[in-house]
Amino acid sequence: MSTSLEPGVRPLPGDLAMWLFILAELTVFALLILAFSVTQQLKPQLFGQSRQLLDISTGLAMTLSLLSAGLLAALAQVQVRQGQSRRAAGLLLAAMLIACVYVGLKLFEYHHLLGAGLGIEHNTFFTLYWILTGFHFLHVLLGLLILAWLALTAWRHGYGPQRCSGFESGVLYWHMVDLVWVLLFPLVYLIG
Repeated sequence: MSTSLEPGVRPLPGDLAMWLFILAELTVFALLILAFSVTQQLKPQLFGQSRQLLDISTGLAMTLSLLSAGLLAALAQVQVRQGQSRRAAGLLLAAMLIACVYVGLKLFEYHHLLGAGLGIEHNTFFTLYWILTGFHFLHVLLGLLILAWLALTAWRHGYGPQRCSGFESGVLYWHMVDLVWVLLFPLVYLIG
């Protein structure tokens, strides 16, 4: 039995270990999202009133920041596959700068909410808000470290068309962070 792929068929990008890690992380996020959704069904008035205390424009700006960073990371991956590792490093640095907009906005939002007395113990909505968004925020910070490592390694020509699995794994992690936020933004800020 041959293990080679048919001509024109690309293997799954990244490492299997990263795919398993992402699956585990998505499972945790799915459970948290399910808890938020079920609790929202049980306490719709509380969630509706609490949601009005969040700034939708800030949530939208954070979404655009993460998606833009994801696009730049994907473009960097194309550059690595084409043997342009220094261009990839530059794109990753730009992705990191744009992702830092998310970090700044999220820290500003956290500061504002805490200043208004809307901490983790304020009510059920804010307990789940802080758990969900805080867990995601930690993933963004880890993602930024991963992007920094990828950029440094790419700058040093550590990746290329035949050795890009590690690079692809790091970009996959960032896309997981994007995907989760795309689900969290409407759930937390919009859907009543």
